[in-house]
Amino acid sequence: MAHLRSGRRLALAVPLVLSLTASLGFLPTAASAAPPTESVARAVDGPTLAYVVNTRPDRRTVESVRRAIEAAGGTIVIAYDRIGVIVVHSAHPDFARVMREVRGVQSAGVTRTTPLTAAGTTDEGPVQVLTEQQATRTARASDAAGDSEPLEADQWNLRAIGADKAAEINPGSPKVTVAVIDNGVDDTHPDLAPNFSAAQSANCVGGKADTGAGAWRPYTTADSHGTHVAGEIAAPRNGIGIAGVAPGVKVSAIKVSDPVNGLYYPESVVCAFVFAADHGVEITNNSYYVDPWLYNCVADPDQRAIVDAVNRAQLYAQRKGTLNLASAGNSNHDLDSDAIVDGTSPDDSTPVERTVDPHQCFDVPTQLPGIVTVSATGVQNLKSYYSTYGYGVIDIAAPGGDRLYQIPDTPSKNGRILATLPNNQYGYLQGTSMASPHAAGVAALLKSRHPKATPAQLQALLKGQADNPGCPESYDQNGDGTPDAVCVGGKRVNGFYGFGIVDALDAVD
Repeated sequence: MAHLRSGRRLALAVPLVLSLTASLGFLPTAASAAPPTESVARAVDGPTLAYVVNTRPDRRTVESVRRAIEAAGGTIVIAYDRIGVIVVHSAHPDFARVMREVRGVQSAGVTRTTPLTAAGTTDEGPVQVLTEQQATRTARASDAAGDSEPLEADQWNLRAIGADKAAEINPGSPKVTVAVIDNGVDDTHPDLAPNFSAAQSANCVGGKADTGAGAWRPYTTADSHGTHVAGEIAAPRNGIGIAGVAPGVKVSAIKVSDPVNGLYYPESVVCAFVFAADHGVEITNNSYYVDPWLYNCVADPDQRAIVDAVNRAQLYAQRKGTLNLASAGNSNHDLDSDAIVDGTSPDDSTPVERTVDPHQCFDVPTQLPGIVTVSATGVQNLKSYYSTYGYGVIDIAAPGGDRLYQIPDTPSKNGRILATLPNNQYGYLQGTSMASPHAAGVAALLKSRHPKATPAQLQALLKGQADNPGCPESYDQNGDGTPDAVCVGGKRVNGFYGFGIVDALDAVD
């Protein structure tokens, strides 16, 4: 039986929280009550950009800042008064600088480096669609093995964490919903429709929730990421296709991907966390990083504002009872190292190579306090070659696939993860994007068993049921004689697996 996290485990989670609090908790505010509108008036208009303005969350301050935004030439898209985050569009080049001088404003910054026009997910490589011939072969193997789902023989990932046996004991409660914050979910898929919650779904692109019918669906069938994630979590055991880790729970979709470039901008993610919290979602899965910066450095005022805004939203969700899980990333970076070279940011314009300290430059939402950070493993229960890691940062590990070095003995011999795709298809993906939903599914099983558990208690339960293989003696995947990553820590907690690899059977047993 799983137990609540001990004081020792709780202490291990403190340093990052303190680090982020130290970075964000003492934001300077100016004494002026209004922006210097004279200088704004002389400024030449530039392209329209999106901003977040973060204030003290009291009514008087928010109203005062609203007036200052309008005076500075900004147009308010939406104000989340309860967390003090205001999404704004403005064409004034100095808008963010001006707002930082306004009394009550704790941070303000632009959320993108290119103008608003009419991929920041964490999957590794293109989707591989399951062919009809492959499906037939797998279905025969599944039938011979006595599996309940036609394609289950290729789901090595379920067996790796005991999810197939767990479903026989407790498939999860329909009273528990996992929201997939992603690029949309095709809820018409027959392997998703029975467990889909439209009432808890929305399109949050741009920062304002649209709950119109189907607004949460992908723009095109090529936008398959969210649909794949949803199937991994909650595809029902209905004799169609695959099974999810928690086939009895509900899944919803909150779309946050930009329709032009597919990126996941901060204002959309802020909306998603608030929407999930306000609509009774127990768990969110976040298989992406917030664009345009892979790492947001708090020394930069714009990036600082992004961290501040998203953190306020996800902490609001936690306070409302929502546990948030996020993928660690696919750069094989050590998030506890002194320096990381980032050559991908900003990803919405021209990237510039920079060296960052991951203790001061945060992967958002992955490194935010209270978020469950998930690394990826393959069929051998070894860290996947691409998976980012880091002692004190990784909380848990889960199957994400490894097509190069960990090949399963399945009909397909495919080391990736098989799940649902739009247009009633199935296919393979790998990445920490696939690991996080496995952990989210196990968290949903735990929430089904412990319905009154708070997010902190649920996170402790998730860590408590995990199985930790410990650091490997050697991690030289390509055999060139040089370690591909260095694992720090011991059998109880380490940088590759955190507290261990999730175990669905232990979660329900």
